Amino acid sequence: MVLGLAGSPRRGGNTELLLDRALSGAASAGAQVEKVVLNRLKARPCQECGSCDTTGVCKMKDEMQSLYPKLEKTDGIVLASPIFFMSLSAQAKTIIDRCQAFWSRKYLLGRHIGRPGQKRLGLFIATGGTNRGYTFKPSITVVKSFFSTIEVGYFGELLYGSVDARGDILQHPSAMDDAFKAGVRLVEALLSEDTEPALPLEATPAKMPTSREAESANC
Repeated sequence: MVLGLAGSPRRGGNTELLLDRALSGAASAGAQVEKVVLNRLKARPCQECGSCDTTGVCKMKDEMQSLYPKLEKTDGIVLASPIFFMSLSAQAKTIIDRCQAFWSRKYLLGRHIGRPGQKRLGLFIATGGTNRGYTFKPSITVVKSFFSTIEVGYFGELLYGSVDARGDILQHPSAMDDAFKAGVRLVEALLSEDTEPALPLEATPAKMPTSREAESANC
């Protein structure tokens, strides 16, 4: 099972186009896939109430409760988000923060996430309106921490700078193909008997002009 998390507030934007291609690649390699559009999820931000410290379970009864078991059971995750002010979208960051319950379960209660011995890998996809050396670094750190907490190995990332307007990613000469192949490789790595993931995917900066220099990008 490969779970796609669409972190953009805008439907059909650049990150969702890439996510859809990655999931198509995963499906072509034999995986069952599912996409969750996080902007549709009625989930409150973490309230830092501390209740999960002793239970490993979040007490807030909202639609995040439907995502927890999917995150726990899936073999692969593809998280796609635009870069807003050098970080993930609010939609993506909200569900990551709500995984404090998994952090408590793992580090305070000593219980594993996922099935015993299960191989779990995650791919990160992001687009940004600028193409500076530091554009994606803060988000990569967040995603690696998220994946580590829920016991998902970091398989790699696809990163595209200078992607600003809706559909800009379609002008990139290889992005759609890159994403499809990444989905295939993710499933192949999950099915491999190797205990370590294959060589991580390399960042793939786009070389396209943008209509404006902005720290935050349209998705």
